[in-house]
Amino acid sequence: MSNKEEKPADQNQSTWKDFIFNPRSGAFMGRTASSWALILLFYLVFYGFLAGLFTLTMWVMLQTLDDNAPKYCDRVPSPEYNDIDQDKKQPCVSGSYSIQDDETLPKKSCPFKRSLLGQCSGLDDPNFGYSEGKPCILVKMNRIIGLKPSGDPFINCTVKKEGSDFNMLYFPATKNFDLMYFPYYGKKAHETYVQPLIAVKLMLEKKDYDNVITLECKIEGSSNLKNDDERDKFLGRVIFTVKITE
Repeated sequence: MSNKEEKPADQNQSTWKDFIFNPRSGAFMGRTASSWALILLFYLVFYGFLAGLFTLTMWVMLQTLDDNAPKYCDRVPSPEYNDIDQDKKQPCVSGSYSIQDDETLPKKSCPFKRSLLGQCSGLDDPNFGYSEGKPCILVKMNRIIGLKPSGDPFINCTVKKEGSDFNMLYFPATKNFDLMYFPYYGKKAHETYVQPLIAVKLMLEKKDYDNVITLECKIEGSSNLKNDDERDKFLGRVIFTVKITE
């Protein structure tokens, strides 16, 4: 025998109807019109305040940004290369920085001719040496706004595995990055900028075929371009593997 009193079905239905709308108190879903008005007003003010605070902080942050350069710049930003019409470039003095501090004038860019890459330019060999088993590797520095390398920065590539030794040809033969391509003023201010490249042609022989060859290319010759940072083993260097099959 159960002591639990079961409510009639019509009473349960009446309870649900009273919850949705109670004709005696005029409440809708448990709240009167004034209660609903107050809670809606609260959330309107609350979320309006949050939206205003977000808008204000976003506006303040945007006032600190420069149109031409980011506020914080990674030392190794992702670069890109565009072979823009070289006729638009301006003659520059080799070995000297191209300083252009006047913000009212458009930034000029120094020309970088593909012919400087010699056998790796793709002009005479569109396969860049891969078809003959002597591939060309293009190496470049990442674009860093305002960077002025000291000294005479150049690329030096070595084979990591002992016993694997072969000749490498560099184009240009000086294998250096001319200072006239620095500094870089940013993508928006320096729209026509084309960064310099160093081409490394691997003069592999048949004995080197079917072997995985690990190469390391470092930037050297500049005191403010590090390549031996223990916290970042890829700073100032790149390591890659090459395998040529017959």
